[in-house]
Amino acid sequence: MYHPKVASLDSTLHALYTVISGEKGEARNWDLFTYLFHPEAKLIPSGKNDAGVFEARFITPEGYIERSGKWLVENGFFEKEIHRVVQTFGNITQVFSTYESYRSEADKTPFMRGINSIQLLNDGERWWIINIYWTQESEENPIPTDYLPPN
Repeated sequence: MYHPKVASLDSTLHALYTVISGEKGEARNWDLFTYLFHPEAKLIPSGKNDAGVFEARFITPEGYIERSGKWLVENGFFEKEIHRVVQTFGNITQVFSTYESYRSEADKTPFMRGINSIQLLNDGERWWIINIYWTQESEENPIPTDYLPPN
């Protein structure tokens, strides 16, 4: 049923961004979300904690749904890829995917930007997301021009 969503790198990344995005009150397809990930996959948000210390948290796709699923629906959230840098060796691919986040598809200005470091495996049948490791842009950590679309 979902195989076309993971048949190519482009379709897998498109499905990833689309499945977490939606207007306020719009349900997300969490079955598709979990289908995108390898059974041992991790989502790794990173940033400063309340004490100002930079840290990474390691969560499963199911943990992400538990932590963020309700918030995404209650607040509305759209994440749009604006630039991509891809490196592949054999069956493994690393993608630096720059994103902008919006509360509604109608919004013109993002409330947040950042970079997703996405590791994927192509097993010959489909693409699997192995890890997503990300951080948000900040004043002290602006996104380098190499990871932004050309003007």
